[in-house]
Amino acid sequence: MAPQPNYLLGKGESLTEQIASKPHGGPKKSPYTFAEAKRHLTKELATVVQVIDELPEAACPGDEAVAFLTLHPEYLAKSAYPHELFKATGLRTIGSRPVSVTPRRWTKKGEPKPGPTADFYVAGPRETFQKLAHSLDSWTVNTYGADDLIKLEDVRPVRPIDRLKPILSDVREPLLEVVLLAGNKTSARFILDGFKTYLALLGIELDLKKRIDTEALSFMPVKVPRERLQDVARYSFLRVAREMPKLRQLRPNSNGASTKTFAFISPQKDALDSTIRVAVFDGGLPDNSDAAQWANAFDTDGLVEPVDAYQKHGLAVTSALLFGSLDESHAPSVPYAKVDHYRVLDQATENDSQDELYPVLKRILGVLDSRRYDFFNLSIGPNMPIEDDDVHVWTSTLDQRLKNGQTLASVAVGNTGESDAATGLNRIQPPADCVNALAVGSCDSVNNGWKRASYSSIGLGRSPGLMKPDGVACGGTPSAPFWVLDSTNRGFTWGAFGTSFASPLTLRAAIGVRAYLGDALSPLAIRALLIQSAATNIHSVREEVGWGKFPTDIEPLITCGPNAVHVIYQGDLEPRKYLRAPIPVPANIMSGMVEITATICFACETDPQDPMHYTRSGLEIVFRRDRSDIPAGKKTAKTSSFFKSRRSLAEAQLRSDEHKWETVQRVTKRMYGNTLKDPVFDIHYNPRESAKEADNPLPIPYALVVTIRAKQVSDLYNRILNKYRHQLKPLVPKIQIPISV
Repeated sequence: MAPQPNYLLGKGESLTEQIASKPHGGPKKSPYTFAEAKRHLTKELATVVQVIDELPEAACPGDEAVAFLTLHPEYLAKSAYPHELFKATGLRTIGSRPVSVTPRRWTKKGEPKPGPTADFYVAGPRETFQKLAHSLDSWTVNTYGADDLIKLEDVRPVRPIDRLKPILSDVREPLLEVVLLAGNKTSARFILDGFKTYLALLGIELDLKKRIDTEALSFMPVKVPRERLQDVARYSFLRVAREMPKLRQLRPNSNGASTKTFAFISPQKDALDSTIRVAVFDGGLPDNSDAAQWANAFDTDGLVEPVDAYQKHGLAVTSALLFGSLDESHAPSVPYAKVDHYRVLDQATENDSQDELYPVLKRILGVLDSRRYDFFNLSIGPNMPIEDDDVHVWTSTLDQRLKNGQTLASVAVGNTGESDAATGLNRIQPPADCVNALAVGSCDSVNNGWKRASYSSIGLGRSPGLMKPDGVACGGTPSAPFWVLDSTNRGFTWGAFGTSFASPLTLRAAIGVRAYLGDALSPLAIRALLIQSAATNIHSVREEVGWGKFPTDIEPLITCGPNAVHVIYQGDLEPRKYLRAPIPVPANIMSGMVEITATICFACETDPQDPMHYTRSGLEIVFRRDRSDIPAGKKTAKTSSFFKSRRSLAEAQLRSDEHKWETVQRVTKRMYGNTLKDPVFDIHYNPRESAKEADNPLPIPYALVVTIRAKQVSDLYNRILNKYRHQLKPLVPKIQIPISV
């Protein structure tokens, strides 16, 4: 009888404890004096007032206008937010966008260089702007709010060119996707009604019922004659107007793939765990498909007749989720769970996928708001690259619904990897930039020499959310297709390729972990486990493959390899508090190297109106090799660099604190075993809201996976398990796991 595998160790959270908070740094040196800042801003405010005074009355609902206020790059931290200035002036911030500026002066040595900062959208009555412009010259250093002037780099008007993106089509009346800075519920109504009134004066019809609202933004479709584009862009609370993207092309990609087929031999057994709730949102399933035993087909509201090509894609995605890539030489395995497949596409989508982009999203949101799922897959979305200065409605609405970490969503990144790189058309597509979802690209092989499939869209993502895709799985190639069920030839397969199949293949592995381990791991913990287990190789390029290739077999996910131990921690982090997470190591590792890999994930609320400050939560993580090594006169043990290490990403400038606002971090460090004595991670949850300190932050769910490897310790697993036998628990499967071939 083969020996029992060493299973993943759970209950790591039983080792943790809350510890006292540490004080943070004091005041900082400013690049400008008060007099310099006042002189510069007085001049700039005069220009702002002149521009907003020239706006039509209808373009300023409630006689309110919006201007840009730019922070100096050294004052980007939430602790430097200019609260007092806004209180003193009566102005308010309603959003921001990331920009790069070269400050007039900085506190560092040498000439100033371009640095990342934020343009804040600042709103208020036109009279308030006028009064500020006239009174600022009389401010003194003792005026309330004066201390914040030195934090500002610039104040300037928002012009139509700042709001209007290039229109690439040549139609006379392009369909625009308009985004309004609607603010809170109190202000949203007069801003929305004001926009409708303003457009009516321009002879443009607006149906507000078609809009989709997020936290502080309203997204809506509207057709605008070309000669009226500049006029529309003068509306004060308009953030951006761009041509409405179309839905991604969903005619399954088989061009160049093999025309060979083979018979599908049904497993003839029910799913391993019928309690797991899984959804797919796609093109629908044909009647009496080969997946019918394991897939429930639903039509969402408002649909018309189905489209054969969409059903072909829908069945292919569902097949990938149920069986993985089918194999002529092996019978398919029993699906881990049943799937609810929701048809969200129809003939209307086929006729005009641009006009139907919002209705498709509304159908998805309607299901997610009415039923809770443990897992769901999206292999559809807008046919556009993500943008750094704006978060798309597909991304923001889905992130909102994934903020509790109780659902794992897998999203295909798109198949534009061979598009023009210079213009960014090969970049990942929404909603693959969701920070609370798993974005999956495609690699070209299951073998060790794998690399990104040429068609797979490329990262980076937005910051936060820089590491996108999260990883890759083999989605097939023309020479080695991904085999799925055929909707037009029942009982047979066909070969396709695309990220549409890599995404459900990865989610299938996550569902398998739940099927074998039960509810011992949350969906967020399973996400962390997938990322921790993602493999890299010499071909790995972070912008192309993220953390690496996800395992699609269950065994490597829930067992520990030779000389390795995986420990998982999960729970909630309290705002502004520290959690100490001990790293379990055996006593007396006196020689040789020890390798520690740690992956931490959290889910959180987001602020789509503030792309640069998109995540409302951040983690500062300190690593201490020896918690008892406290220097004289200090209160805490020495720290060592761990999560602050720079990743090799092709971005010229990264914020000094960018890593802590990422919802996923993974780092590997090697160190001498004799330097480790009761090592710990001290984790500090740092909340924010709309780029400033959060008023009433909530706890956030987290999952931490730590892997300890020591080649010189043959019984590492048993030694750790024995030392922590009262806390750590092997996660033994409910049913026997299959042996990998």
